[in-house]
Formats: sequence, C-alpha cells, structure tokens
Amino acid sequence: MPSPSLSRPGGSQSPVRSPAAGRPARRREHSATFLAVVLTAQLMVVLDTTIVNVALPHIQRGLHFSASSLSWVLNAYILTFGGLLLLGARAGDLLGRRRAFLTGIAVFTVGSLFGGIAAASWMLLAARAIQGVGAALAAPSALSLLTTAFPEGGPRDRAIGLYTTVSAAGGATGLVAGGLLTELVSWRWVMFVNVPIGVAIWFLGRVVLVETPQRHGRFDLSGAMTSTVGMTAIVFGLIESGTAGWTDARTLGALAAGVALLAVFVRIERRIEEPILPLRLLSHPARTTANGARGLVYAGMYGTFFFMSQFLQDLQHYSPLRAGVAFLPLPAAVFLSSQLTGRVLVRRMPQKTVMLSGIALAALSLITASRLHAGSSYRMIFVILVMLGMGSGVSFVSLTSASLADVQPSDAGAASGLINVTQQLGAAIGLAVLVTVFGSATHHAQIGAQAASVVVHGLRVVFGVGLLFTVAAMVTVATLIPRSVPTAPVIDLDMEMDPVFAEVPVVDVA
Repeated sequence: MPSPSLSRPGGSQSPVRSPAAGRPARRREHSATFLAVVLTAQLMVVLDTTIVNVALPHIQRGLHFSASSLSWVLNAYILTFGGLLLLGARAGDLLGRRRAFLTGIAVFTVGSLFGGIAAASWMLLAARAIQGVGAALAAPSALSLLTTAFPEGGPRDRAIGLYTTVSAAGGATGLVAGGLLTELVSWRWVMFVNVPIGVAIWFLGRVVLVETPQRHGRFDLSGAMTSTVGMTAIVFGLIESGTAGWTDARTLGALAAGVALLAVFVRIERRIEEPILPLRLLSHPARTTANGARGLVYAGMYGTFFFMSQFLQDLQHYSPLRAGVAFLPLPAAVFLSSQLTGRVLVRRMPQKTVMLSGIALAALSLITASRLHAGSSYRMIFVILVMLGMGSGVSFVSLTSASLADVQPSDAGAASGLINVTQQLGAAIGLAVLVTVFGSATHHAQIGAQAASVVVHGLRVVFGVGLLFTVAAMVTVATLIPRSVPTAPVIDLDMEMDPVFAEVPVVDVA
C-alpha cells in the first residue's frame, strides 16, 4: 500500500522517507484497524466454543453422533487448544507474534470451513482439532501484540479494557448467535460464520500488524506432541469405557498408551534445555494445589454446561435460540462476580476463604441441578446458572492469583499458560467422565414414555458426579492450601482469556 508523503512543520514536503521514520505515523494511522483486528480475533475464538454448545443436539442428529461421541465435538477443540497452547506461545517468541497470529488465524479459518462442509462425524471432529491448533497459535499472540502496540498509561488501559469487554461479551454472543444461526439457517453456519471473519482478519492483519522481535531458541515439539496425544488417549479411554466397558481392549490400550505418553512427556521436560512446561513450576505446593482445584471446578462446570444444553432442547423442547438466551445468566455471572472478587473480596477477605466460598457456591448449584426434572421451571434453571457462574468467578480469581504466586519473571508466561492448560484439561477429563457416567446410568433406557424419566435420572447422576468434582476441589484447598496464601500482586497481562466462559483476568493496580 503506497503511503502519502509527510509534510514538514514549515510546509515543505519530503517525498522520500525511511521505513523507520514512517513506522510511527503508519501505526497511528492504522491504530483503530489494528485494535479491530485483535479484538475481532479474540471475539471469534471466544464465540466459537459457546456457539457450538447450543448447536450440539442438531449436530448429533445431522451427523449421527452417538451420545458418547458427541462430546468429542468439544473435546477435539479443547485438547488441541489446551495441549498446544504453550507451544503456540513459544512460536510467537521464536517466529514473531505477527507471523504466529496470522498463521493461527489462517489455520482456524480453514478448520471452520472444513467443519461447515463436513459430511461425516469424523470430518467435523478433524475440523474442530484443526481449529484448536489455529487457536493455540493465534491466542497467545493476540494480547501480546495489543500490549506492545499501545504505550503504557491511558492508551494501553483503554485497549485492554476493550479487550476484556469483548472477551466477556464473546461467550454470551456465541450462545445467542449459535441459537439464531441453528434455528434460522443450519447448525453448519456456526462453523461457516468464522470464515468471512477469519479472512478479513488475515488480510487486514497483514497490513496493520507490526512484527515483534524474534528470539533464538528451539521448539519443544516432542513435549507438545506427547502431552497432547497422551491426554487425548486418556480421554478416549474414559469415553470408551462407558460404551465398551473397562475391560475392553480399546479402553485398556488407550488408557495405558496415555499414561505411557505422559510419562515420556515428563522425562522429556526434565532433559530438554527449553521445555514448554518447566517442571519447577509444579514444585510449589500452593501453586500446584490451586491449579488442581481449578481443573476440578472446571470439570464440574463444563460438564454441566454440556448436559444442560441438551436438557433444555431435548427434554424441555426449547428452540436453539431460546436455549442460547436461557444460558446468558452463566457468562454474565462469571464476569460480574470475577470483577467484584478482584476489586473487593480479595482485598477484604483471606484468599483461602474466597476460594472456599466460591467453590461452595458452585457445589450448591450442582446440588440444585441434581434435583432437576422434565417439568422444572426456568426459575430453577436460572438459579442454577447464576450460582454456578458466581461460584466459578469468585473461586477462579483467587485461584488464579495463587497459581501465579512466587513465579519468577522468566517463568511468568509458562505459569500463565499452565493455568489455561489446567482448566482445558480439567474440562476435557471431566466431560469424558460425565459422559461415561451418563451412558452407564441410561444404559437400560426404554423407548417411549419411560425414556424421558430415564434421561432425567441420568442427568441427576451426572450432576451428582459433577458435585463430587467440586467437593474434591474444596477438600484439596482446605487441606493443602496454607492459611496465609501467597498471591501474585499483579496478574500477568499476557495471560490468555478463558475461551469458553471468557473469564477476565483481573489486574490489581493498587
């Protein structure tokens, strides 16, 4: 794109300028477009997971997914995104964040197109995995590009404020958009909608994004692959156990392979010079406990989200759009409670008390959910979603702070990434367990009038097991977190937003 010549203060023009001299003016000229590119990319990644949730019943019927295999529509994305997130952040450091961002957007867009035209279940699952790879490349670079493009102070604060607003709104927008597209057009458009957005981001990004300095180093590809494939094998084994049984060769083989690959991953990380996960991060008891508790809470929360969508549409006969709107209290409660916690509660209450209070509220919501029946009113569902959202928001802020305690500056990026990896893996394993439990509980379901009651029974059992996850998190925090919890005074700005419920990291500027 040709650039106009610059005018000197005295009025004369200089037709020749060096690239370095023109760069600041160009960046000011394109600052609004630059911000739009980064914000739209974040919106697309956040929106994509929630937009798929509402469409799940239609996807199941359209591509003939079984009740257990349907969970892979979510897990294929979660596992690749979470498993490759640290590698994606490393790619931004070594290759340049502009290049990593644009590559990730291109891969995500191709995956979305492939998913929209999927003619079989395996094609959609492959597309979701491709989307996860793209998100793992693009997401770590998006916020980093934004924070380096705007100077400290007002401009950066306003840009980050817009970023967090878009992240919070993305989850809710995805729910409504997913319902609207599924109801008015087809479930395929929850995938297709990313294509024009991704293409626009890619072309505009090539113009307005400025490359960051590259660093010398090596990729830990072996660590990334063994950890991702290992976790996928374990999730596959857990899901297979619900249909084939625990003694089936596929179940046992997948679980054994998963454990073996994770053992290889640990060995690689101990020996490699530049690991994607420095194992020293796991040696701090409070940090490790906080991450573990976070994964447990997320396991119960994500499973509830998955099954509640089917409850509303299959048993209460909500339209997709109505189901999407019905879920809005959940992301709204997460956002509002996390803001309240970061600005008020953690300043006035002990961190451990805040953690336990939030987890207890999430547990109470699952106790209420275990009492659902086919004729339950929306008032009851509303209360469940609000309590679950508030409990998650309150607990996540305090758990995040503890997860970043005493982290050395050189490990800040890996520690922040580990938080997201923990919650993504918690979601995947929790969903796999709950799908297996649901399959076992409804194994003898009869067709006809009795089927609804059997499904309700299965859902109650599922929510009860989800409750066990939160109880385990409470016990873990109560017994292993010290009374005086070390916390991070400032949460690293490069920590990514939660792509599912758009949890916003709160920056303590006091």
